[in-house]
Amino acid sequence: MEVTKINTAQYEFSCGVELETVVNILNDIERAYQLDYHFLILPISHPRFNRDFTALSLGNSFSNKAPFTRSDVLLPSNYWKSVVVGKVSESVVDCDSSDYHIRVNSIKTLKQEISWAAHLSLPAILLPSPNYSSIHYAQAVNQSLSSLHNMRVWIRIPLLSPKSQLLNKEEYIKGEELDKVDNTWEWWNNFRSLCGNSLNLFPALELTSDLPDKEQLQQWCGEQIKCVIIPTSIFLTNSAGYPTLSRAHQAFLKKLFNLNIQYVVTGNEMEQLEDYKTYVKFLHGNQKPMTEDEYFEMPYLDFLQAPLQPLMDNLESQTYEVFEKDPIKYREYQNAVREALLDLDDKDYTEDNPIVIMVVGAGRGPLVKCSINASIEAKKKVKVFAVEKNPNAIVTLRNRVILEGWEDLVTIIDSDMREWDTEYRADIMVSELLGSFGDNELSPECLDGAQKYLKKDKGISIPCWYTSYIAPISSSKLYNEVSTFGELKHYETPYVVKPHNYHQLAESKPLFTFKHPNYDKVIDNSRTEILEFQTTVKSTVCHGFIGYFDCCLYKNVHISINPKNFSTGMFSWFPIYFPLKEPVYIPQNSTIKCSFWRTNNKTKVWYEWCLLSPQITPIQNVNGRSYYIGL
Repeated sequence: MEVTKINTAQYEFSCGVELETVVNILNDIERAYQLDYHFLILPISHPRFNRDFTALSLGNSFSNKAPFTRSDVLLPSNYWKSVVVGKVSESVVDCDSSDYHIRVNSIKTLKQEISWAAHLSLPAILLPSPNYSSIHYAQAVNQSLSSLHNMRVWIRIPLLSPKSQLLNKEEYIKGEELDKVDNTWEWWNNFRSLCGNSLNLFPALELTSDLPDKEQLQQWCGEQIKCVIIPTSIFLTNSAGYPTLSRAHQAFLKKLFNLNIQYVVTGNEMEQLEDYKTYVKFLHGNQKPMTEDEYFEMPYLDFLQAPLQPLMDNLESQTYEVFEKDPIKYREYQNAVREALLDLDDKDYTEDNPIVIMVVGAGRGPLVKCSINASIEAKKKVKVFAVEKNPNAIVTLRNRVILEGWEDLVTIIDSDMREWDTEYRADIMVSELLGSFGDNELSPECLDGAQKYLKKDKGISIPCWYTSYIAPISSSKLYNEVSTFGELKHYETPYVVKPHNYHQLAESKPLFTFKHPNYDKVIDNSRTEILEFQTTVKSTVCHGFIGYFDCCLYKNVHISINPKNFSTGMFSWFPIYFPLKEPVYIPQNSTIKCSFWRTNNKTKVWYEWCLLSPQITPIQNVNGRSYYIGL
């Protein structure tokens, strides 16, 4: 099937300009609009304005009695709120100075400027870069963060530290510890950790003339970058005399374009920056067009959804409609039913004794149609029972039987599959009860209860087995989305999500497997497993685990959302995210060990999970206190 291409970028291009000095702020804003900039980054105060808070504390006044910054009445409030990002001057902030008076004065200056930016209701304020150990700086920012409600704080972080750009790699790399101290991602991670992973704190990533290695670039893939600063100094000049970027810079920017990030051009006067902005906009607009599937998934990117509860809740019509549009899933189901039909011996069946197919959890009938189409392809006579507990879906099924002319083929059973009582026995039982984690919509319990309808030792279950997979991930975006709820139960709830702004730290590994039919004397669907993952990435942060499933429908017919053998084009299932309550720092080349439990009682099934290495974390969702799947 040819995939339709949508000629549009994922996100609108938003580019600002950073100015070092401002003479007339209103004129600068009007000129920025004329040049098609969307916002300006402006200094909060004059960079050379002298504020001696230590002298003031001794009873002296400022040597300069003029106001430390421009008046808020120069612009209407809607301008401050929408087009101006404040910037704290690098020259006045040295919060970790060894000199006590410089340190104290810098902290008070910093707090004064953040307070003024909040007074103006600016959308964001850009702070100078920290270093590996900016403890006092982080403490001062953290105190201010606690009083901010709407303004975001951007921390400028260079891709490479100035030190690593000045030295040759041979001189620079003297051991892992020096490499760690000079890694600017470590600066950011230490700073946000000291600030308690505040939801209002974000990195503003500044591109440098040289780029770090691929592993260091990967460290940023799981971060919620809000702004990328592009200095004019990193540009090259093409044969026509216009600015251009190296291929390495272009490749990195194209990765970032998909993360809904704003861009800032800096380094010259505004008029001189127009060609640079035009080039970045060209790169943004020159992305590969989205496919129809990507366009469909766009609203769901990094959007957390509670998993379905198909036994406790009846699905709505629009939910059925979305699932039914999946061409890959139903194609493979039809292939599986056809192969199963062909394996049945014709000697065992007659016109009056056709092959019996039971579709359990029939919904609005897509698997009924697949089964009938498969019987036509296999040239087999069948009788289909469509078992469904949702009374609203039953209405659709009854209408569909008439519209499709299935009256002689299909019998509709208005019942929970576990409670239906019949003398008929199925040759083939078909279901689509899988969740994002395979078993998280209670497919094991449902099919164990329904397998009494299968012919003993001969009945075929489609699916016949499925396995859940798990992998550790780094994603500030997903973790922050959970943190906005601010309650324990949300950290202990797995979420269905299409992850986008994330970094998977190792290849996924199999966790729990279920087979059908299950002829164990004592059926026990509880599971426990300890998995180990060897990371090859540089140091990072683990924010939880991402889960997938791989399913064998019948023999060689598979469907999978596991990246290793993903069923291309299938969109019925997004992965599942298990958060950690607290992010855990993962040193370079670490072993990540985790434990997962699937446990149950008479009324519910739930998961518990924890990290065992490199740090032990508390077991989450004990006794299903925050999340469970009701039986």
